[in-house]
Amino acid sequence: MLNFTVGPVMLSQEVMETGAQQVPYFRTSEFSAVMKGNERLVKKFAHLDDKGKVVFLTASGTGAMEATVMNVLSHQDKVLVINGGSFGHRFVQLCQIHHVPCTEILPEWGHDITDEQLAAYDGQGYTALLVNIDETSTGVLYNIDRLTRFCQANHALLIVDAISSFLADPLDMTRSHIDVMIAGSQKALACPPGISLVALSERALRRVENNDVESMYFDLKDALRNAERGQTPFTPAVGILLQINTRLRKIDEDGGDAALVRKTSELAANFRNSIQDMPFEIVSHSLSNAVTPLHPTTAKAYDIFTTLKDEYNIWVCPNGGDLKDKVFRVGHLGALTIEDNQTLIRALKDMQKRGLL
Repeated sequence: MLNFTVGPVMLSQEVMETGAQQVPYFRTSEFSAVMKGNERLVKKFAHLDDKGKVVFLTASGTGAMEATVMNVLSHQDKVLVINGGSFGHRFVQLCQIHHVPCTEILPEWGHDITDEQLAAYDGQGYTALLVNIDETSTGVLYNIDRLTRFCQANHALLIVDAISSFLADPLDMTRSHIDVMIAGSQKALACPPGISLVALSERALRRVENNDVESMYFDLKDALRNAERGQTPFTPAVGILLQINTRLRKIDEDGGDAALVRKTSELAANFRNSIQDMPFEIVSHSLSNAVTPLHPTTAKAYDIFTTLKDEYNIWVCPNGGDLKDKVFRVGHLGALTIEDNQTLIRALKDMQKRGLL
């Protein structure tokens, strides 16, 4: 199988070998050292200063999104949510479930938000802005500098779901004044799904400490106390955390986040250049390195996904709902190479010859 989805993604040999080992008992100093190493390297790659902390949750990315809304925000807040797709909409749903007053910004489909759109909310008492920085359902990467300027001018928290963007696009929590960054194990971290993480600035940590949360599993105060000793409150996905440690150390050896972002950018550019003469339209006007969203002009998107999967053993990412037959997505995350890109291109060209594209 050749996997061009945006999660889970292709795993490296080192990560797979770690996953093949027996899972050890975790209430030990050895596992605590692994967890502290994980936090140190995530902070390094996210450019989070020494006063910040990272919490690892055994949950999908949505679990980390919900934990953030529950622990950092409250009904006394007034938040803006950029709702440009299914993941932006998820933040809206979470705010509604937890009674956090929110206003949606609805950008034009496939486009970044504009300064003019944000200006309408200037000086209106908003206390936080929530964004899925790479809205992978549409392939849009929002301009972090624009969001930072708004939040700084309005003294608002900046909460960034970077599940698809972390380690694929440039991201600097300190420079961009990001208070919360959410990431997941199955995207550019290129490990199996099952772990999400929440990186918290000093300001966000104060919010967590002063917030009363009606939850046992998603109480970040408890998670932070346990993290001081390199542990988690409950049994974590030990094997995946060990794989994350293997992956983070390899990223560090290979030049850190900048080198991985550059590699992902090169893969994305190579693929996009290779399809210029094919019957596809790239539907996003503000692209992330992580994914290329494509509208086929001569076939149905879901038929392309099915044919690649069933006849070529190549997986791309389908869409659901109204986009099912209109858009499919090609990811550029994980252990992919330029040669893998060309394998996909050859399959697509063969489909053209067969009249399937």
